[in-house]
Order: sequence, then C-alpha cells, then structure tokens
Amino acid sequence: MKIMAALKKLKGFTLVELMAAVVIIGILAAVALPSYQDHVRRTNRAAAKVILLENAQFMERFYTVNNQYDATVGADGIANTGGDDVDVALPLTQSPRAGAVVQYNISLQAVADATFTLRAVPVGSMAGDICGTLMLTNTGVQGAGGDIASCWNR
Repeated sequence: MKIMAALKKLKGFTLVELMAAVVIIGILAAVALPSYQDHVRRTNRAAAKVILLENAQFMERFYTVNNQYDATVGADGIANTGGDDVDVALPLTQSPRAGAVVQYNISLQAVADATFTLRAVPVGSMAGDICGTLMLTNTGVQGAGGDIASCWNR
C-alpha cells in the first residue's frame, strides 16, 4: 500500500505532453530559421554596400588628386595604364573586410578617365542571393541583379 501511495505522488510528463512540446519547438524553428537566414543575408549585403561606398569615396579622392579615375583595370584589379596615367588599386576588395569567410568580392569595372563602376559579386553562401551583383557608379547610380529598391534600401 505504501508503494502505491508513493507512486501516485510522482509527477512528470506524459509521452503525449512531451511530443506536443517537440512539435511546438519544431514549428517555431521552422518559422525562425528562414527569418534568421534572411537577416544574415541582409546584414552581409549591407556590409558589401558600405565597402562599395568606401571604395567610391576612395575613387573620388583619387580623382581629386589625379584629375582622372583611370584608363583600364587588369584582371588583378590593379590599373594597367600607359603614358602619364597613375595606377589605382581599391583599398578594400572583399566583404566583410576581415574574416575567413568572404561573402562578396569587390572589383573596379568599366573604368575611364571620367567614370567608374564598382561591383560587389556575391560568393560562397551569398552566391544565390536574390540581389545578385551590387553595382555603384561614379555618379551614385546604384544597380543590382534583383530589385534595386529592395536590394539597396533594405
């Protein structure tokens, strides 16, 4: 009799209650994980945009000193010019600026004496991003592989 009374006092979870908790956790994880991944992608995109803007400022300072952006850029990202042109190399060529995992490669494209276009090409986990390649020109025109408004304003 004492054993039966002791067993009745034991409290715990039934299997049904435990399974209900597991289902609730699974539903929460299914909702939270895509939201978290979207937030990480937007954060990586924002870091790339900051580096594009920093490189654009660098190019404007270069133009102020040399009265030109440059003539051509080689495959290594360093300008290959002739005559009295001055070579230019971007100070930041990846995003994030430090770290082992590169999310964007930053390059200088379509360079002429009075124009340039900076490109941030997604790599690694960002390669499938809906915004694709982000672009910024010397006039401040923004471009993207996806919807420009949602890619540059978010």
